[in-house]
Amino acid sequence: MLGFLINKKECKELEYLIKREMDEILFDLRDERIDHVVKRAMKERYKILFSLFKRVASPAECMKYIATDKKASRKSY
Repeated sequence: MLGFLINKKECKELEYLIKREMDEILFDLRDERIDHVVKRAMKERYKILFSLFKRVASPAECMKYIATDKKASRKSY
């Protein structure tokens, strides 16, 4: 197991960066031109990012991305 210490400002920065990356993935998943194999890899990356996001974000913020994640996984990409 690895760990590191961060202050509140760094925590907010991590939260912001992860949210932007997850938003970008969700946007790209809607693009029909992207191959389903690539989308599968994008979904896996989203899951990893979300697990990191849960460690730095508030439960209310996490709920927004849980709902979006379930909507994205219901559609067949």
